[in-house]
Amino acid sequence: MSGTLIAKHVVETWPEKEVVVVEARQFCSGATGRNAGHCKPDQWRGFIDYEKQFGTQQALKILQNEQQTWSEMVHYITENKVDCEHWSGNTMDVPITPEAAEKAKKTFERYKEAGGKVDRIKVTLEPKKAAEISQIKGAQACYEWPVSTLHPWKLAAHVMRGNIKRGVNLQTNTTVTNVICSKRSQDKWIVETERGDIECSEVVHASNAYISALEPSLRGLITPCPHMCNKVMPPKTGKEFSGFKGSYGVLLGQDDLITVNPRLNGDGAVLFGGSNKGQDDLIKWLEKNPHQYIDDGLTGFDSVTKAVHEFATGELKGWSTDAMKQEEAYKHAWSGILGLVSATLDVKIPKCGLILDQSEDGVPFVGQLPGLPGQWICAGHHGQ
Repeated sequence: MSGTLIAKHVVETWPEKEVVVVEARQFCSGATGRNAGHCKPDQWRGFIDYEKQFGTQQALKILQNEQQTWSEMVHYITENKVDCEHWSGNTMDVPITPEAAEKAKKTFERYKEAGGKVDRIKVTLEPKKAAEISQIKGAQACYEWPVSTLHPWKLAAHVMRGNIKRGVNLQTNTTVTNVICSKRSQDKWIVETERGDIECSEVVHASNAYISALEPSLRGLITPCPHMCNKVMPPKTGKEFSGFKGSYGVLLGQDDLITVNPRLNGDGAVLFGGSNKGQDDLIKWLEKNPHQYIDDGLTGFDSVTKAVHEFATGELKGWSTDAMKQEEAYKHAWSGILGLVSATLDVKIPKCGLILDQSEDGVPFVGQLPGLPGQWICAGHHGQ
């Protein structure tokens, strides 16, 4: 998605430029193309952590940017009548433990106190009422605000079709193996691929978690890590389960959560993601099998599937039927590779001799690569 949107803005801003988009595999076949399509601007939940990292005003700007990005996306979809199973309505953040409820309340109150906009957020703090609204048995509270869900590949494909009409050259199944200085011109780069080389003045790296394969200075700063998504067909609506009316972020305590994203304008399936306790077992397995960090071909991981199964049958009203108790119903799963921003490191960039002290801050790398004029980066995206 990043590369597609970057190409869109470049060709619209500089229509005289020749733009080539190179994909190692099929178009939009990475994590974005296969994820749950949950377009949920953080309205408040990340505020305290951002404030500690960047200060009050910058934390407010980060959340404002999320809201602006979502608003512009919805405007683009509606204005251009994009066929991407788009749905807009309310999401719910639902803490289901006292610890999670206390943290959510503290964060929301601090965000409001700092001047954050809360007029779009409906808050229910009475547990019984929250459980009734959310259909989650253990709900301690409920925070609602407008979001969207969609089919991300279909959105990306629509944008790319427009790019191609404007002259963008899309090359799929074309693996880039190296980016080197041009011998003919000091201000140009050679993008080497398995199908031939491309000489250009600007290179934008938008391969997210795989960025260090082409730019070794980022090795250890942006790390690939698979997360799982489980697709489940919900039970029929009835007395206990009236059907989902929106998406969810179920707060489990600490920083763990389960995302629940029903495809309301799609096939009706419910996509479960997030960072449930089963993900910890996946990380331990990856530590023993490090070659799997870049493998987005995983079609399930038992601990993650079990955690989703236990949550759905134990917490979702109407999901405790005999059919939904069968773990087999939860085993349609796949992986997507996140680009995790790693911990504090001192890094020497060999191409320019620069020493950087990079700290984990939870936000992507966006901008020009230090010491590499003409090379840009948009990477380190991990679902936030």
